[in-house]
Amino acid sequence: MAALIASLDWSRSPLGPIESWPQSLRTTVSLCLASNFPINIIWGDGHNQIYNDGYRVVCGAVHPRAMGESYRVTWASAWPAIGEPFERALAGETSYLENQRMFLERNGYPEETFFTFSLSPIRDESGKVVGLFHPVTETTPTMLAERRTRALRDIADSAGQALVFDEACDLLLATLGEYTFDLPFALLYVTSPDGTEARLRGLCGTVAGMPFVPEVIRLTGSADDGTWPLARAARSGRVEPVTDLEARFGPVVAGPYPEPMKTSFVLPVRVAGVEAPLGYLVIGASQRLPLDDLYRAFVEMLSGAVSAALGNARAYEAERCRAEALAEIDQAKTAFFSNVSHEFRTPLTLMLGPVEDLLAGLRGTLPEPAQGELRVVHRNALRLLKLVNALLDFSRIEANRAQATVEPTDLSALTRDVASAFRSAIERAGMRLVVDAEPLGEPVFVDREMWEKIVLNLVSNAFKFTHAGEIRVELKREEGFARLSVRDTGIGIPEAELGKVFQRFHRVKEARGRTHEGSGIGLALVHDLAKLHGGSVEVKSVEGQGSTFSVRVPLGNAFWLGTQALAEGERPPANPVRVEAFVEEALRWSVDPSDEPAPMPASPPGAPAPVMESGPRPRILLADDNADMRDYVRRLLSQRYDVTAVANGAEALGAARESRPDLVLSDVMMPVMDGIQLVQQLRADEALRTLPVILLSARAGEEATANGLELGADDYLTKPFAAKELLARVQAQLSMAALRLRAAEQETHAKQLEQHQQGLEALLSARDEFLSIASHEMKTPITSLMLQLQMAERNVKPVEGRTPNPERLARSLKVSLVQVDRLTRLVEDLLDVARIRTGTFELTFEEVDLVQMASDVLERLSGQLVQVGCLAKLEAPPKLVGAVDARRLEQVLTNLITNAMRYAPGGPLTVRLDTAGDLVRMEVRDHGPGVPEAQRESIFDRFERGIASRHVGGLGLGLFISKQIVAAHGGRISVESPPDGGACFVVLLPRSAAHAQTSGVVTSSGAFS
Repeated sequence: MAALIASLDWSRSPLGPIESWPQSLRTTVSLCLASNFPINIIWGDGHNQIYNDGYRVVCGAVHPRAMGESYRVTWASAWPAIGEPFERALAGETSYLENQRMFLERNGYPEETFFTFSLSPIRDESGKVVGLFHPVTETTPTMLAERRTRALRDIADSAGQALVFDEACDLLLATLGEYTFDLPFALLYVTSPDGTEARLRGLCGTVAGMPFVPEVIRLTGSADDGTWPLARAARSGRVEPVTDLEARFGPVVAGPYPEPMKTSFVLPVRVAGVEAPLGYLVIGASQRLPLDDLYRAFVEMLSGAVSAALGNARAYEAERCRAEALAEIDQAKTAFFSNVSHEFRTPLTLMLGPVEDLLAGLRGTLPEPAQGELRVVHRNALRLLKLVNALLDFSRIEANRAQATVEPTDLSALTRDVASAFRSAIERAGMRLVVDAEPLGEPVFVDREMWEKIVLNLVSNAFKFTHAGEIRVELKREEGFARLSVRDTGIGIPEAELGKVFQRFHRVKEARGRTHEGSGIGLALVHDLAKLHGGSVEVKSVEGQGSTFSVRVPLGNAFWLGTQALAEGERPPANPVRVEAFVEEALRWSVDPSDEPAPMPASPPGAPAPVMESGPRPRILLADDNADMRDYVRRLLSQRYDVTAVANGAEALGAARESRPDLVLSDVMMPVMDGIQLVQQLRADEALRTLPVILLSARAGEEATANGLELGADDYLTKPFAAKELLARVQAQLSMAALRLRAAEQETHAKQLEQHQQGLEALLSARDEFLSIASHEMKTPITSLMLQLQMAERNVKPVEGRTPNPERLARSLKVSLVQVDRLTRLVEDLLDVARIRTGTFELTFEEVDLVQMASDVLERLSGQLVQVGCLAKLEAPPKLVGAVDARRLEQVLTNLITNAMRYAPGGPLTVRLDTAGDLVRMEVRDHGPGVPEAQRESIFDRFERGIASRHVGGLGLGLFISKQIVAAHGGRISVESPPDGGACFVVLLPRSAAHAQTSGVVTSSGAFS
């Protein structure tokens, strides 16, 4: 810099030649050049400047021209900021400014800068101000960094905290609008749901309608041409600079400065885990700032902050939508439980009533064999009713419709009476029941039915998991509460499970109870009923030593004052407790029915005759934890085989190892060791690995069968099953085992079995634990009911002088059989719904004469049509062939005709088949009340029922399942209202299916959901 100063011709300046400079100027310039700090010396009347190497950086491109130039000329662009301090310094007053914002024309454009500087007067010997001492520090990087950091923070604090996507967008644009010095304008585009376009959501720093503010931008094809390159940013996933603004849009002017912009950026708004961007933010780069690395880093950080803010809002919205959807599903589940519980109670009531009348002798004296069968029917109907009532209570609590109808109650007496009902069952199991219910000194306000359910469930649970010792029931007064404790000496509960025992449908895994049966509702129901009384429930347990369940409810009526519990008004219908249902179930756990005298069932009609061979009879090992089912199957098989019956898989494995049977017949769900584990143990034992095994289970469907076969079973029988089917399966397996032994073809059979298993692997699907439990709990008693009623019907014979009206007795049994059949069909409908939901509902197509199929369905339903007074006719061409799933299409037609009988009894009914263009048209027409227009779509939904029916039964599943079957055929189903009244259900199938080639059978199957 000294050399530069020396090279200039100062004689032309107001300062004159260097030789003529006063000593004060020479000294000041020498000090300036020797300093590393940026310093400028302003001297003389022309305000000529002399600066050092540090100040040269401040000058930028105006160096070296600025050396010797007037300070006013060089920094004219910054004069609004520095003019006043300059004048004050010339007047003798030192000025100091910190982080002063100014615009410098030092690089060919007005650049936004920040400086901290001072202007101090320099005086000569006479005290006159002859120059200014001007040290300078540029703070532009620091100030810009603070401003940009503040922008990112504000975006996170405002838009980042928004819980709604639209609100987040508005807050983001409002925040960006406060930082126009760095971001002159911003355009926010949101991607359409189909991902083909982006639509303008909002803007700041400019106005809509400008050439560079399009409303919609296509994201496909050559969408980058002539507009913002959003598609390019979507492909790259990075911030994309746009430097050809004028070529795309013409001059782009926006923000606080009048100069056209040269560069913009497209920021894709990305959400973690989602490939396509949620949207795009287009921002302009400031015309008065250099586009350096710091600016680019700020844009990158801005992209991340915007993506986080909008992504969080969209994620929260999605989570809220999921929560709302789950709430709707929960409501649907509650409605389902309520509907199905009511539907089960109707046939149960119709069964229990006639059975109890028969057992009481109101229809005459029954033969002893019939009485024995009916007692089993009565026990299992009570057990099924107990489960249904628990489901109904559960649904009411879930729907917040459960209300306690309290009254002053002698809680000690009530508890003593209910708990003592278990005494006979507990004592017959070789244990003691101790009931210590001390007087509380005052009545307790409780709902009597709810309190009975609390006591019954706790004592029943204790008995289920206690094999020896005692069960103690205590009721005491404790600090303003009545405390009920049920203590047992049973197996206890693992510590890890203590926090889960009151969860609905939770069951402790591998718990060694008296039975594996149960729905997992009892303890959860106790918890909820205690809460309804303002109380609480807790459990203490030591594994291997026992458990204590305690329920506390407040004394007095303070909890109930001001609540609906004491108010009169509408309440749900009563759900009465049948104590005998709990006690009878407990008796089945502790007493084997085989110990009781029971009639021997006759061979069912159509059952295969036993193979009569010389030598000992085949030995069958039977394992089932349900006492009634175990006893019935044992008695049924004992006519032909030697049967050993045990209660679980562990006992079965021990018995098989002690004496090898010819066949094992095992339930799947059992305590201690279930049927699956039993099969695995048998197959792992070299001496028993070839033993034929038949599994019995309530889990229906091909996927359940495939699962059982894959695990190593030789056959799989689904409950409810017919007696003749069981006998046929047993005989077939014994015959196959004998053939295998005689022909020594074990290896070949194993390969065939493996191929069979591989062919079934495609049928496996996700398991639903609760559906498994529910179907098991319902199908086991239904099977027992069906079989026992059939036996009772065969064993009922007139007894001279003792059976006054045998026809009436037979009619009562037929009514019960009809209700059991109705119950079975209801369960099958529910399982079809489950198959549809899990995508395991399958069709197998074959050529069928649709006219003959319709005729067969009408013939099969003729008895029911006559009962309801319906006259049915079929209108169709002589023959109409189609490639369909015959069984499922028969199910559709049956459902439609049954629906017509229900809603239009006593009237004519027409089934019509015809072709309509490229379609086959099948109609079922009745003359009933018709379907309101508002219901014509929803009537095919699950659980939707008509409002004009004379009969309110049914779950509304028939039409729903029919719609799924028709859809799987590629067709559609609808309902019409003819001009002359009634309803006409129309099924349209593709005509190509009806004109299938006759050269072979079309076999195609596939799952749909």
